[in-house]
Amino acid sequence: MSAVRAPVDVAVGVLIRLDGRFLLASRPPGKPYPGYWEFPGGKLEPGESVAAALARELHEELAIEVGPVFPWVLTEFDYPHARVRLHFCRVFEWHGELHARERQQYGFFAFDHLPDGPLLPATIPLLRWLRLPPSYALSAAGRLGPAPFLHRLEIALERGLRLLQFREPELASNAVALLFREVLARVRSAGATMLVNSRHEERLWEQADGVHLTAADLARLQARPALPWVAASVHSANELRRCAELGLDFAVAGPVKPTPSHPGQPALGWAAFAELIAATALPVYAIGGMDAGDVKAAMQSGAHGVALLSAAWRGDQYPEEDWSGGLSSVSSAGGPEIE
Repeated sequence: MSAVRAPVDVAVGVLIRLDGRFLLASRPPGKPYPGYWEFPGGKLEPGESVAAALARELHEELAIEVGPVFPWVLTEFDYPHARVRLHFCRVFEWHGELHARERQQYGFFAFDHLPDGPLLPATIPLLRWLRLPPSYALSAAGRLGPAPFLHRLEIALERGLRLLQFREPELASNAVALLFREVLARVRSAGATMLVNSRHEERLWEQADGVHLTAADLARLQARPALPWVAASVHSANELRRCAELGLDFAVAGPVKPTPSHPGQPALGWAAFAELIAATALPVYAIGGMDAGDVKAAMQSGAHGVALLSAAWRGDQYPEEDWSGGLSSVSSAGGPEIE
């Protein structure tokens, strides 16, 4: 039996412009997988932090100075030439003119406009995760009333809401069925995505875009449901690892702050939340007392974004028709579509 190779730590930068396009670069001649496209980065030197390694590598490879580095996901991949531990980080701000210092090609791409040529295998899962918006809203018709909630949903969709969890434990089953049809119609019309909480009937999961599993349902799961999107609520590192083992798309962890809906339940705080998700192999949303102003703090702690309940339906959250959760305040340098 061959020995398991020790992984090499690699810092990887996912540079994202405000228009949603992301930077990909081709691997230069002389390296393994020459010509394959990837998110740029490089190996950590002894004693070097991930952020420092990423800043150094991007300056050496592309002649830019990066701004804040937001930890995102940590995955391992076993290539024929090496086993690598990939510390993927998102970057929204950088300075300097991009320049290919290693004879590589590079460009900013969209999901429907990828480069001609193969993608490095470890790059492919991230393209799906990049489709996830920074805000994930939970429905609240049981609290607001169906009619007021539908009105607020329409406003949120117009302002850019693109990911919704249908979760109505306070409503009777017949009321859930009626409301589900109304919500799904509005979500479909807006081109958004809707997951159904696993408390509700499985037939609703199948009519929507997937399921959001409770922690209890996650524990009982033996295999990923055959649905486009599958997410779960988690409260421990073991549950996060289980999500990754099952190939789930993302998770929600918390509560980060105290919430009126769960009085007396201890909150994690940002430090404990960051520790909980530090080795996550899939995107995680922070939940519990969140509003749009918490997106940056969540990202600094390693989260993909925030999950919103009460705050999602307040009229003051997105006054400029922007569901980015404040990401529009982060300025990114421009760049060519492809060079």
